[in-house]
Amino acid sequence: MLFGIDPMYYLFMLPAMIFAIYATIKTHTTFNKYSKVMASSRITGAQAAQRILDARGIRDVVIERVDGFLSDHYDPAARKLRLSPAVYDSPSLSSIGVACHEAGHALQHADNYSPLSLRSMLVPVAQIGTFAPYIFFILGAVLNSLLMFKIGIIIFSLVVLFTLVTLPVEWNASVRAKRLMVSAGVVSPMEGEDAGRVLNAAFLTYVAAAVQSVLTLIYYLLRSGILGGRRD
Repeated sequence: MLFGIDPMYYLFMLPAMIFAIYATIKTHTTFNKYSKVMASSRITGAQAAQRILDARGIRDVVIERVDGFLSDHYDPAARKLRLSPAVYDSPSLSSIGVACHEAGHALQHADNYSPLSLRSMLVPVAQIGTFAPYIFFILGAVLNSLLMFKIGIIIFSLVVLFTLVTLPVEWNASVRAKRLMVSAGVVSPMEGEDAGRVLNAAFLTYVAAAVQSVLTLIYYLLRSGILGGRRD
């Protein structure tokens, strides 16, 4: 059987699952810790992001408030930087760090940063990849078709590529944010270090997602026999 409930899958994925839980807890606790520490400049997250954009002469990106907790993101297609209320309105170091990180994505876009362009191209594939591979895995099991299973693996491989490309994109945006939030006078150097800790913690969640995706792909490759495993 190529697809089904396999206890070995959960054993195989256990380290990644533990790491993902740790990354999530680390992100939330770090954000909460520094959300109680206000920047001496009293600049809000939205104002910090705007100052970063202004420092680079970027005038065509709109900053707007969106609902949700840590729903912050930059939309390259709409050229909009969307910040959650907790980030948009607060002068905390957590809010400033997150806002400047998202502004870093806008700077990447302005610089034609190639990994960001590649990730944007892969977004539709990643969205389809959340369900499409499993359809082929089920068909492979029902029809006893290795071909169907391999098609599912190919689609899932693109999802893995998306998670891997995301790593340099997110890391680079944080590097830009850490540098520019200090040079633009948003925070002091010491405050910048604390805001950077929020970004470092958040980056762990992307690493965890990539590790889970890679291990899942390896598991299915082994189950299919492509990596020399035995087909069940």
